Parts: sequence; structure tokens; C-alpha cells
Amino acid sequence: MPDATTRSGGTATAPPRAATTELAVTVPAVTAVAAVPSVVAVGFAARCTRALLSPWARLALLVVLLAAGASAVLVFEPQKVLTDGWPPQLGGAAAALVFVVAYGLCTVAFVPRPLLNLAAGALFGPLLGLGSALAGTVLGAGIAFCLGRLLGQEALRPLLRGRVLRAADGQLSRHGFRSMLAARLFPGVPFWAANYCAAVSRMGLLPFLLATGLGSIPNTAAYAVAGARASTPTSPAFLIALACIAVPALVGVVVAWHKRHHLRAH
Repeated sequence: MPDATTRSGGTATAPPRAATTELAVTVPAVTAVAAVPSVVAVGFAARCTRALLSPWARLALLVVLLAAGASAVLVFEPQKVLTDGWPPQLGGAAAALVFVVAYGLCTVAFVPRPLLNLAAGALFGPLLGLGSALAGTVLGAGIAFCLGRLLGQEALRPLLRGRVLRAADGQLSRHGFRSMLAARLFPGVPFWAANYCAAVSRMGLLPFLLATGLGSIPNTAAYAVAGARASTPTSPAFLIALACIAVPALVGVVVAWHKRHHLRAH
């Protein structure tokens, strides 16, 4: 009989159901142990990503980029183009295009625009110099605005707690075009400071670029003419250019002096 054979010493075989149950218990245990390092790695990568993309990490990156740009200016001294002249292998439209790109990058690295505007006039004459300087102005302002908006806005906006800072932010956020136009027409605020203030505010990029381009025309033209006529400092064109530089600067100081009470009141 089968039952008797099994009891009398025959080879016993585990029922199929029992083997399946044992396998089902063993495999998930091994899988769970193997998945632990993977989960830890994913969690660590997510924490690193959040840290790298945090507002303060991006602000630190912006500071590093600006410091690197300023250091490059100190090392390479691009202002020597005023005394050494433009490379002879570059001329015409190619030279103007290279100058526009260099102008934009130099303004981001805190090179003063008056120096670059004088260089544009000295290298290309009043007309082409004006066009090159304006294009470089808009390019540099756009680069600075985008850097400030992407890397610095989230970290810096919570710090706008002072009365003057809040008033300036509100002015740029609500009346961005006309405020930036006035800042460009009447120089007083440094070019780089106006760029980053606009970036931290809620001002749009297009109004910012339009106001920068239009408002920079008179001052840039005056410097370009002065640079083109620097060899004849007693000529009427040079003297008129100097007057066009000095008068807006004086008006800007007077307007800023009167506006200080308005900013403090808000």
C-alpha cells in the first residue's frame, strides 16, 4: 500500500505546495536586502540635488561667477585696448561683433561702461562706436539680469526688509520701464547695480532691455563722440560731448537728492 511504503522507509518528497510557499518566502527577503543600498543612494542623490539647487547655493554660484569675472578683468586688463589699439587682424564688422561680445562680458565683470564707451568711439568712430557700445550695453545688461534672476532672486527677495529697499523694489516691480529708463538717462546708479536690482525685483526682461537700450543712447553717444575726438580736446564736438556727459550726471544727482524723501516715506 502507498501509505505503508512511505511510512516504512520510502523516500519522502515535499508536496509541491510546500516548495512553492518556501520559495515565495525566500525571494522577497533577498530582494528587500538588495534594495536597501539602492534606496539609500537615491535618497542621498535627492538630498544633494536639493542642496545644489537651493536658493543660497545658487546665490553662492552667482558670487563665484562674478568674482571670477572680476578676477579675469584684473589679470587680462581689457582696458589696455585704449592704449594698445585693436588687434590688426580684426577689422570691419568682425571687429565690431567681437567688441560687442567683449563689451557685454566686461560689463558683467564690473568694468566701467564709460571706459568701454570711450574705447568704442576711439576704435570705430562716433557712429559705429555708438552702435557697438549700445549693442554691448544691452547684451551685458541682459546677461546680468538673467544671472541675477536665475541665481539670486529667490535668496535675496526675503532680505528686502528695509524701507528704502522695499520702496525701490516696489517702484521697479510696478513701474519698471519708466524707472529703468530714468536710471539709464540720468546716471547715478552704477550700471551693474541697476541690473541686479531689476533682476531681484519682479520687473520683466523685455521692458528692462527696452528701457536700457533707449535710456543709454544719449550718454553712450556722448562718450563715443568724446572717444572719437579725444585727439582734439579743444574741438567743439569734444566739448559738446563733455557737456552732454556732465549735465545728465548733475541732473541725476539733483533728482536722487529730492527723491530720497519719497523713498523714506514709503
